[in-house]
Amino acid sequence: MFEVTDTQKIGVGLAGFGIFFLFLGVLLIFDTSLLALGNILFLSGLACVIGRERTFRFFFQRHKVRGSLAFFGGIILVLIKWPKLGMIAECYGFFLLFSGFFPVAINFLRRVPILGTFLNLPGISSLTDWLETHTGQPSKS
Repeated sequence: MFEVTDTQKIGVGLAGFGIFFLFLGVLLIFDTSLLALGNILFLSGLACVIGRERTFRFFFQRHKVRGSLAFFGGIILVLIKWPKLGMIAECYGFFLLFSGFFPVAINFLRRVPILGTFLNLPGISSLTDWLETHTGQPSKS
């Protein structure tokens, strides 16, 4: 196995709190303060988990420019008090940035005992199959 440093443990906590505050901000009818705090915590947690340089390289790869612009543009829209439009832009950017990871995540979640049973139900299974086949890495054509 690999060793997890204290900085990475702190990063997981920061990212977790960031996701929690984002969820809470959406639940409380797009509260700008909670959404901004969630964005800052999530990004700082990501930087602590994988490192500042790798985080920078992840967001600024040539094929991820559109996703990064949408994601960071959404954060800026939230900060200038347009939370609904900002969250739409962030979700779009998040989808573009992390769509290559979705098939791996879906395969992992299908192996979790209770959640796997839920994901294999007839209607949900077709949706997860579609996500798994249509959200991989972009073709090199």
